[in-house]
Amino acid sequence: MSDAVKFTVQYPLAVQGYTPEFLGPQAMTRFARAAEESGFDAIAVTDHPIPSEKWIRSGGHDGFDLTTALAFCAAVTDRIKLMTYAMVLPYRNPFLVAKAMSTLDHLSQGRAILTAGVGYLKSEFAAVGVDFEERHELFDEAIEVMRGAWTHRGYRYEGRHFTSLAQTALPFPVQEGGVPVWIAGNAPRALTRAATVGQGWAPLLIDQEKASTVRTTPIPTVAALTRAIGELRDLTEAAGRPRNAVEVQIEGPDSKVLVHGGSLDEHRDRLHEFNQAGVGWFVLDTPATTVEEAIDALHHYGDAVISGFH
Repeated sequence: MSDAVKFTVQYPLAVQGYTPEFLGPQAMTRFARAAEESGFDAIAVTDHPIPSEKWIRSGGHDGFDLTTALAFCAAVTDRIKLMTYAMVLPYRNPFLVAKAMSTLDHLSQGRAILTAGVGYLKSEFAAVGVDFEERHELFDEAIEVMRGAWTHRGYRYEGRHFTSLAQTALPFPVQEGGVPVWIAGNAPRALTRAATVGQGWAPLLIDQEKASTVRTTPIPTVAALTRAIGELRDLTEAAGRPRNAVEVQIEGPDSKVLVHGGSLDEHRDRLHEFNQAGVGWFVLDTPATTVEEAIDALHHYGDAVISGFH
């Protein structure tokens, strides 16, 4: 692999102890612009529309509506990609997701990326009125339906809980073929989806304990990640696609290097290891006690790390 790594930064509502300033428009404007100026390739907003109080108290996080927040970021930036990370598709009617993402793609002039997962919080499924046991079937259906809505007039589809009677959703996205869909998750099913229908795969570098919490497969080491990416490439090729057709983005302990502190020299070495394993995108969190702290961290990381990989 080459040393060309791209970088995604998460908007810091997922960071414990963030300043309430990040809930306002000035902070989001400054953060998004600083991320773009510092060389980040994407800004991401995470998804939990109505999690349980128990989940929040046990280490969960706050969050905005994804497409609303990303549309705001689109309006104050020019280059940076706008990523849902990760939208839980089974929570939503796929036609409404297709419309929201197409709108974001137009208003950002083709900068939207839909990273999507099946979800794991049973109580959140209950709160939005979706059967948890149907999540995999609903996810697969959503990918097919969105792609149809993005590319066909008079689109017909008989869904599990809806019927499309020759519907048309204009305007289609700016990006040819529709908004890129990246598949989040470590499980074999997610890997297969990424290889067959995705433009990207976004696994987590996590151990068995954390994997059990989010109902997925552990990928605890670079060696395990290397094996998984090798399997992804084999599956992609077997599906009749170019072997390297699928982008790989990871998040793991190194994503919090600026939050917890640590050597950026050692961090750069690990990024090279990830890149050699086949990783092309890396997710970063920033400290968020103050807006100034976060912006300083973005600029420092851009100078110390990103500049060496672009």
